[in-house]
Amino acid sequence: METLLVTGALGTLGRWTIDELADEYEIVGIDRREPERSPYETVEYLAADVTEQGPIFELCLDVDPDAVVHLAAVPGAGHRAGGETFIHNVESTYNVFAAAGAVDTDIVWSSSEAAYGVTYREQARRLDSLPVDETHPQRPEDAYGTSKQIGELIAERTVRRDDVSVASLQPSWIQVPGAYETAAVRNDFDIADPTPSGSLWSYVDVRDVARLIRLALDADIPGHERYLAVAEDNYVDVPTDEAIRAAWGDLAPEWESDGDEAAFSSAKARRELGWEPIHSWREAETATVETPAIEGSAVGR
Repeated sequence: METLLVTGALGTLGRWTIDELADEYEIVGIDRREPERSPYETVEYLAADVTEQGPIFELCLDVDPDAVVHLAAVPGAGHRAGGETFIHNVESTYNVFAAAGAVDTDIVWSSSEAAYGVTYREQARRLDSLPVDETHPQRPEDAYGTSKQIGELIAERTVRRDDVSVASLQPSWIQVPGAYETAAVRNDFDIADPTPSGSLWSYVDVRDVARLIRLALDADIPGHERYLAVAEDNYVDVPTDEAIRAAWGDLAPEWESDGDEAAFSSAKARRELGWEPIHSWREAETATVETPAIEGSAVGR
């Protein structure tokens, strides 16, 4: 059985990812604290702060993992001050990638569609093309999106320097079944006067992201590749092109969506990794699904 080192193991995405992978891998889960016990026979949890270089280097040397899954991060804008968000995310990504490269280990990590920077606060920015795919220019202006763009530059540097592969997954707004935050936004949405959405009203179920991580680990990825990950539909339940025209006006390119199809494209992940988003807000918002829980630990961040 191959060994994984997973950072951010107690975060929301970390919990669901470990639950997805625990039957296939021996896992060392890293977070700032350790739970009282592990519910998985194949998973050991250790406490470390990956913004400190020494501990993650020592752990990579000791564990010598077959792959590193890097999920530790401030998970979005608005959780901490911008400077703290930027420094935490860039520093942790640099340290983890440098340590993985030093032990010749491939990396799968969670970047974000925020790297494309289609809005800043409530101000729309020009969209070069729709749907947005991995070739669209990245122009982030908030600290979170900028930290993810810099993380992808670190990924490219790691590939050149250490000759390992890095898969930069770019999920949209991650939602947890039974606890979706999309309903509140949809209820306030007004097609006559919509506020521009940084995600273009896209989202993705955490279970689909965890499955994408599994597929990226299984794939033979050369060098550094980016993969957007979004659900098939938007969460405001109106034609996507109409919503974008209403919010962006002349800043929106010509595009006719197929109803409520997502304005970010996951075609590359479908084509190269065989990934399909399974879950939609229509069922998942009210779904009753057991959440991966760990004794002595909060529900996630």
